[in-house]
Amino acid sequence: MPSKQRVSYFYQPDVGHFYYGPSHPMKPHRLKLTHHLILSYNLYRHMECYRPHPASVGEMTSFHTDEYVQFLHKIHPDNLRHYQAGMAKFNVGEYTDCPVFDGLYEFTSLYTGASLDGAVQLNNGDTDIAVNWSGGLHHAKKSEASGFCYINDIVLAILELLRVHARVLYIDIDVHHGDGVEEAFYCTDRVMTFSLHKYGDFFPGTGHSRDVGAREGSGFSVNAPLTSGMTDESYIALFTPVLEKIMGVYQPGAIVLQCGADSLAGDRLGCFNLSLKGHAACVKTVKSYRVPTLVLGGGGYTIRNVARCWAYETSILLDREIENQIPYNDYYEYYAPDYELHLQPEIARENLNTEGSLTAVRDDLLRQLNDLKGAPSVQMMEVPPSFVISKHSGSSSNSDRNLIEGDNTHGSTGNASQDEHPDDMEIDIRDTSANGKTKRGDGERRQHDGELYDDDDDNTDLPRAGKKDKEKDKEKVKERRYLMSDDKGESNTKTASSSNT
Repeated sequence: MPSKQRVSYFYQPDVGHFYYGPSHPMKPHRLKLTHHLILSYNLYRHMECYRPHPASVGEMTSFHTDEYVQFLHKIHPDNLRHYQAGMAKFNVGEYTDCPVFDGLYEFTSLYTGASLDGAVQLNNGDTDIAVNWSGGLHHAKKSEASGFCYINDIVLAILELLRVHARVLYIDIDVHHGDGVEEAFYCTDRVMTFSLHKYGDFFPGTGHSRDVGAREGSGFSVNAPLTSGMTDESYIALFTPVLEKIMGVYQPGAIVLQCGADSLAGDRLGCFNLSLKGHAACVKTVKSYRVPTLVLGGGGYTIRNVARCWAYETSILLDREIENQIPYNDYYEYYAPDYELHLQPEIARENLNTEGSLTAVRDDLLRQLNDLKGAPSVQMMEVPPSFVISKHSGSSSNSDRNLIEGDNTHGSTGNASQDEHPDDMEIDIRDTSANGKTKRGDGERRQHDGELYDDDDDNTDLPRAGKKDKEKDKEKVKERRYLMSDDKGESNTKTASSSNT
C-alpha cells in the first residue's frame, strides 16, 4: 500500500484584504472564503500549514525585468501622475485590466512568496504536495502586466523547481490560456506546458494547437483549444489520455498545476460548464502519478464557487471526504440559498464542442507527443541552497513561515516514531508539546491570524448569517475556537523560520 502523500498549505492572512476596485471582477476576498471553508471543514488539521514569506524584489527579478518590478514597487494611487509613461509601457492603470490599487506591490509579494516557498519545500523533499490558492496568476509577462496578473508566480516557482528537477510539467485547467507561462518557456524543453482553454474570440486569444514551441522547445507546448459549454465528461475524456501520454513521454520530475476556477459552471467570466467533481477529477488524476506537485489557484470570478472549488480540491489532495452541507462559518451567507458545496451544471448551456472536434484535438495532441524523441536530458550540477534555515528564539518577522498547529488526530504525541503507528493510521509529525516549540527548538507560542477569533476584523466586515442559522452551528464555531486555543485564549502556533540568502 503506497504511503500517504504529505501536503503543505501556504496562506498569508493579509492576502485577501486587497481590493482591485469597484466593479473589477478580480476579488482577492475569495481567498478568505476559501480559507474559512478549509478551517470549518477541519481540513487544516490534516496538513502542514505555513505562513509564507513575502517575495523580495530580487526574487521577482529572476524572471521579471528590474525596471518593471521597481515600477510596481513605487507606484500607488496617489502618485499616478508621475508615472504616466510607465503605466502605458507596462500595461498598468485605469484604462487597462490591471489597475493600480492600494498595496499592489505587497499583494504581488505575498502570493509570489507563497508559491516560492511551496517550490522550495518540494525541492527539499519536505512535502509531496504544496498548495497555494493565492497563486496561479498565469498571464503576467516578463515586463508587462496582463489579465489581472502583475507578477507571474508560476514562472518564478518553475524556475525554482528547475534548480533540482531536470524537467517540470505545467498543467493549466483555467478557462483562459496560460499564455504568460507558455511564453516564458516556449523555447526550452525543460518545461512542458499543457493547457486546456477556450480559444477564439476570447482573452488572451492565444493557445492554438499549432502553437507547439520553438527551437529546443519545439513540441513541448501542448494546447487544447476548446469552445463554450465543456462538460465534465468531455473534459475528462480529453484530459486523461493526453496527460497519460505526457507522463509516459516526458517523465517530469515535478508538476505545477494551475486550478483556475473560472472553468466552472456559472462563472462570471467563464463559459465552460464543469461541476466541482469534474474540475477536481483533473486534480485527482494528477495526484495519482505521485510526482512532487505544486498546486495553485488562478482565475475564478464567482467567488462563492471559487471557495467551494478550492476547498473541495483541498479535500481531494488530502484524501478526505467532506459533506455537501457547508458548515457554519463567518461567510456562511455567501452560500445561500442552498448552503451546499457542490454545483449543478447549467442545463441551458449547450456544449458546442462536438464529439468529432474533441476527437480531432485529442488525436492532434497525441500525434504531437508521439513525435517527441523521449524525455529530454540535461546535465545537472550541484544546486546552491535557496534558503538557510535558522533558529530564532523570540518573536518572528513577517517573513517567517508560521505553522498553524492542529490537534493530533489520533491523540498521539508528534514526536512518536513512525514505527509506533499502524499502517492505516495517519501520522501527525507535528510536535504538540514544549510550549509550541518545533522539534528544532525554535518557534514560540502566539496567537495565529487564522481568522477564528472574536477580535478579528474579518468577523465584522460582512453581515452574519441570517434566519437559517441554528444554535448548534454557533456552538460548533465556539468548539473550533476552543480546540485551537489554550486556556488563556491564545492559539498554539509553531513557527518555521527561514532567511533568504
